[in-house]
Amino acid sequence: MKLINIGFGSMIAARRVLAMVEPDSAPIKRVVQEARDRGMLIDASYGRKTQAVILMDTDHVILSALTPEALSARWEDKGQEGKGNE
Repeated sequence: MKLINIGFGSMIAARRVLAMVEPDSAPIKRVVQEARDRGMLIDASYGRKTQAVILMDTDHVILSALTPEALSARWEDKGQEGKGNE
């Protein structure tokens, strides 16, 4: 199972990620609030400003202090490492 470091030692399963988006739009803010109300929100930003909202196939919503671009780069780095080990 490939894991992505989403900051501050927190890891998520790469195969479970549906989308990584910026938290600025009203629809994403609603998604975050609804997840909070349902108890499906995981705040992995550790008190810092949320830069990315990660939507998982388990219906969890994860907040990260890293930007979607930084997370994507980490995901790509993991993919390159995996190709070398096969």
